[in-house]
Amino acid sequence: MEFLGISFTEWVGYAAMATVLVSFLMTSVINLRIVNILGCLLFVFYGIMLSPISKPIIITNAAILCVNVVFIIRNKSTYNK
Repeated sequence: MEFLGISFTEWVGYAAMATVLVSFLMTSVINLRIVNILGCLLFVFYGIMLSPISKPIIITNAAILCVNVVFIIRNKSTYNK
């Protein structure tokens, strides 16, 4: 399936890239991490959709996702003020 001559898999990759890029424009650290988590999820799906699957993309972004989640959980009390 293609749209504008670009495959759905590539669109997922572009969406992941744009989401991670936008996350770094956030002024709030919590918002940065939340948007970055979304970008990481998109990159994991992108890595799975590639043929053959790309383990480096999946592993790297799954690890970054975990770091973001741990950071949010550990600093939850800071955000509730």
